[in-house]
Amino acid sequence: MIEDDQAETLDPVTAEVLRNAFMTAVDLMAEQLLRTCHSFVIHARDFSGGLCDADGDTVAQGSRDVAVQVGTLHFAAKAVLNAFRGDIYEGDVFILNDPYCGGTHFNDVRVLRPIFSDGALIAVAQCNGHWADVGGAATGSFDPSATEHFGEGLRITPVRIWSRGRYLADVGRLIASNTRSPEDAEGDLRAQAEATRVCEREVHRLIERYGQRTVVAAFGESQAYVERVVRRRLSELSDGVWEAEDYIDNDPSRSEGLVPIKVRMRISGDGVHYDLSGSHPAIGSFLNSAFGGSYSAVIAGTKTFFPDVPLNSGFYRAITVDFGPRGTVVNASWPSAVTGFYAGPYEKIVNAIFQIWSQIMPERAIATSFNLEYVLLGGRDVRHHGQEQFMYYDWMAGGWGGRNGKDGSNATASIFGVGHVLQSTEMQEITSPIVTRTCELKTDSGGPGEFRGGLGMVKEVILTDCEGAILSYCSDRAKSMIIGTLGGSPSCPHGLWINPGSVGERYLGSLASRVPVVPGDSLERPSAGGGGYGDPLRRAPRSVREDVIDGYVSINRARKDYGVVVTRDAGDPDLYRVDEVATAAERRKLRATRVSLLETDPVHVAQRYKDGELTAYDLVRQYGVIVDWGSGELLPETTKKYRAILHERCCSHWIGE
Repeated sequence: MIEDDQAETLDPVTAEVLRNAFMTAVDLMAEQLLRTCHSFVIHARDFSGGLCDADGDTVAQGSRDVAVQVGTLHFAAKAVLNAFRGDIYEGDVFILNDPYCGGTHFNDVRVLRPIFSDGALIAVAQCNGHWADVGGAATGSFDPSATEHFGEGLRITPVRIWSRGRYLADVGRLIASNTRSPEDAEGDLRAQAEATRVCEREVHRLIERYGQRTVVAAFGESQAYVERVVRRRLSELSDGVWEAEDYIDNDPSRSEGLVPIKVRMRISGDGVHYDLSGSHPAIGSFLNSAFGGSYSAVIAGTKTFFPDVPLNSGFYRAITVDFGPRGTVVNASWPSAVTGFYAGPYEKIVNAIFQIWSQIMPERAIATSFNLEYVLLGGRDVRHHGQEQFMYYDWMAGGWGGRNGKDGSNATASIFGVGHVLQSTEMQEITSPIVTRTCELKTDSGGPGEFRGGLGMVKEVILTDCEGAILSYCSDRAKSMIIGTLGGSPSCPHGLWINPGSVGERYLGSLASRVPVVPGDSLERPSAGGGGYGDPLRRAPRSVREDVIDGYVSINRARKDYGVVVTRDAGDPDLYRVDEVATAAERRKLRATRVSLLETDPVHVAQRYKDGELTAYDLVRQYGVIVDWGSGELLPETTKKYRAILHERCCSHWIGE
C-alpha cells in the first residue's frame, strides 16, 4: 500500500485522463461479462462492475450499470478486505452475496479480485451479476411468502474462491450445487472472475504508462473531484428540510393497510442528509430491504437529479443516511427475508426522493414511475425427451412519470434497473414451454396529467408442454397506486390473472408464491404506467386527441380523465376531432364535481365495481377506492389512506375547484 508521504499531486489533464481510463476499464469488464456469461438475466444487463481503491472505496463504476446496484459495491469490497485482512494475496479471488453486509439480495453475486503492483495491494476489481437462481424454496429464488432468508437461497458471506491463482473447485461445486442450474452458476462465476481479470489488466497497463504512484494518486483524485463537484452544487441550493413518503401494498402478517416508507431530507451547507427512521417495521413477506438496498435507493434517487456527475465514493461522501433502528422495512436485519427489496422499499424510496428533489429542482421534476414486477415459472419442459428443467423468468417495461414540460416515457426499464434489457419473446419461447399471445402497450395506463405519464404494457402467455410447473409473481402497487404529482392522476393497479375472462379465472394480486399451473393456463398481467404531472384538465385538447389517435388513451377515458370529448369523424371513422363546446362543458362539470366524488360512500363504489358498472380506472382516479381487484372486496383502511394521499398530491393542486 502506498504511504501518505509518497502521495503525488496530479496535474489536471493527467487526472482527467486517468479518471476516464478507470471508467473504461470497468466498461471493458462489462463487455467481457456480457459475452461470456451463462445466465440470461446477466445477459439482459442485470450486472454492474466497479474499481475500488485499496481501502475498498469506489473509484469508478460502469457507464451502463444497473441502477439498483449503485452505491453498494464499496460495501462488498470493504467486507472482503475486513474479513481477510492480512490474508490476501496476488491471484486471490473472492465471492459473496450477503445482503446483511451491504449487498442487495442473494441473487446479486459479487466476485472480487484484489489488484497488486510491486507486491502491494492497490485496488480491487469487482464484477456483480444477478444469477438466475441461488436455491431456496421457489424457482429463481424469489419466494414472496418467505419471512426469513432461509427460504430464499444460499447466503454467501465473503469466501475465497481462487487462492493465489488456483481455483478452489470444491468451494465452487458447493456453491453451484445449491442452485437449480449448477452449470450456469459455475459458468457465471468463471465469467465474472475473468471479467475482473480484464479490469486488472487495464490497471496494470495504466501503471506501465503512468507509474504506480500516479495511478494510485488518481484513485484518490477521482473521488475528490466528484466530491468537490457535488458539494459545490449542494452549496448553491437553499438549506432546508423536506419530507415525502410512499407505500408498500400491505404487511401480510397484519390486517390490510398501506405500509409507509418515510424519507426526510435536509440540505445543510454543502451536504445532504437523509433520514429513513420513520419507516414501518419489517413486514411478513420478502418485501424488506437490508441497509445496502436502501442506501442504493438513496444514491440512485439523488443521482437522477445530478445526471452529469460521475459516480464514485466521492459522491457518497456528500451524503449521509440514517436508516433508523435495525428491524425496519428499510433496515431489515438477519434473518428477515429481503429478496423482494427491489419491488418494496427500493422503488418507494427512489420515488419519494423524486418527490423531494422535484420541489428543489422543478425544472427536472418527475412524477412517480412504475414498479418493477417479475413472473417466475419453473418445472419440466416435456418438449425434450430428457424432461429438462426450465426456468421462465420474465419482467416487463413500464411507464415513467410525467415531467415538467414533457410526457413520461412509455415502456421503459424501471427505476430499479435502468439499463435493463427486455428479453426477446422468441428466445423465451425457445427456452421455455410458453407461447406469448399478447405483448403491447396498455391503453389508458399512463396517469392523466397536463403532462401524461408514460404507458405501461400488458402481456399474456400460455403454458404449453410442461409438467410440475410452479408459478411465483413478485410485484407491488396493486393497492399503493402510482400517484401523480402537482395534481396529476394515478396509473393503474398491478396484478396477475390466471385464465382471465374464463369461468375459472383467478386473480393472484401482486404477490403469489409457488402456485401450481398446468398446460393451457393463460397468465396475464399489466405493468403500470407513470403518474401524471399537473392537472389533467389543463392538458391541451389537441394533445388528448393525438393520444386517442395513437391508442394511448381511449375515447371513454379522454372524457372521464381529461374532460375532452373526442368523436370519430362521420365521414371517415379513422379521423378524430375534438368537440370544443362539449369539452368546455365537460371540464366545467368535472371541476365542480371531482373533489366530491372522493367523498362517495366506498361501500357503494365497491358494489358498483362488483356489478360491472365501474372499472378499476374509475375507482383509483375518480373515487379513490381500493378493493381486491379479483373479488371486489372493499379494503377500508387502504381506501382511507389512499384518499388522504389523493387529497394531498392531487386535489390540493387542482385549479378552479
